Amino acid sequence: MSVNAASAIEAVLRRRRMPAAFRRGFLESVRSASEGPCHLPEATLGPATEFPVFRGPGAAASEAERARTVAITLNGGLGTTMGMRAPKALLYATEGMTFLDIALKQAETVGVRPVLMNSFATDAAIRETLGDRDVQSFLQHVAPKLRRADFRPVRVPDRPDLEWCPPGHGDLYTALGTSGVLADLLRKGFRYAFVSNVDNVGGCPDPSLLACFIRSGAPFLMEVVRRTPEDWKGGHLARRRSDGRLVLRETAQCAPGDRDAFRDHERYCYFNANNLWLRLEALREALDRGGGFLPLPTIANPKTADPRDPGSEPVFHLEQAAGTALEVFDGAQAIEVPRRRFAPVKTTENLLVLRSDIYAIDENGLVEPAREPPPVELDGERYRFISDLEARFPHGPPSLLACDRFQVSGDVRFGREVACEGEVTVVGRPDRPAVIPDGARLRGVVRV
Repeated sequence: MSVNAASAIEAVLRRRRMPAAFRRGFLESVRSASEGPCHLPEATLGPATEFPVFRGPGAAASEAERARTVAITLNGGLGTTMGMRAPKALLYATEGMTFLDIALKQAETVGVRPVLMNSFATDAAIRETLGDRDVQSFLQHVAPKLRRADFRPVRVPDRPDLEWCPPGHGDLYTALGTSGVLADLLRKGFRYAFVSNVDNVGGCPDPSLLACFIRSGAPFLMEVVRRTPEDWKGGHLARRRSDGRLVLRETAQCAPGDRDAFRDHERYCYFNANNLWLRLEALREALDRGGGFLPLPTIANPKTADPRDPGSEPVFHLEQAAGTALEVFDGAQAIEVPRRRFAPVKTTENLLVLRSDIYAIDENGLVEPAREPPPVELDGERYRFISDLEARFPHGPPSLLACDRFQVSGDVRFGREVACEGEVTVVGRPDRPAVIPDGARLRGVVRV
């Protein structure tokens, strides 16, 4: 990164009134990214195994311990990959209950205090939705998109909003500090935090897991899930050979020659469930040592300035992942949890499963799957957006309780009370829409 690029970045961050700690941290991220990909080479890593296993409800944290705990929900996304223009938190996960409702109900039921990390894209709509409800929130920072050619801030004169992007959920830690929320929580006696994404309905602040975390003495605890061959996209845990420290290797940190090892679910047995526990005092100490930010690995995601125009200026979004803070805290630990605690909704396939009879969501926001969800694959051209999904499943998803796999290709509309059994592949004709009638029982390959 040139001196001119650094000066230009500092200038736009100051104009946007980003605090000094964030400016320092972001410039460090730019320096790291400009030196080349931030890979974690396979030769430097070894497997991470034999974590404690959380099998279900056990001794729960006391009422006093819960009263000193906050549940921080990462609430910055718009759900654009599913065609949304509003906060994903306001999407209905089940009839009458949004993702935001679920997160707040779960916190209320457990007896912990909810806190929201909103983004500049979601804050106004979330505040309007909450009205006068007493829910504490703070803002994630915003970062300039950087030209791939020289790491200078991109300019889009007719669309200045396209010049900025979120810096990833790893910004959580710096934002807690610069917003004053961390100091406020500590002053009020809060000691522990549970962190999860708003779209992970399985990420409840379980009081038994809180008890495990408190008794562990760890400053930072990551929930992990056993990997399967299908789990090759997300980050996996490993141990750094040089010091034995736990690290999280994300996909973007994998060198091209290490892809096979990265995907080896028998060597690297665990992936990050994106549910984190941390001691607020330990976070304050880490921020003090780092000058207000944590030295997390930086991921340079190649994009275009206008995400809807692949011909627009090539840029980088510099992002950091919250889970990579695992390597910052001395004594950080991991705990294996049941897969039901990892239930993110990133695609319309995920949403279809969540709204199906696989999941029960009660009035307290507690989510319980009846069984392991089957793989679901919907035609990418016709079911990509939520409006497409709801138009083709106007009466809700088919029953998936007895289904082992559900695939749909073509333009197919489903009637009421349809049920799938075993492995089901529905194939529509390319020349016209098709209809699955009310009450149909689908098995094997169904051509319509």
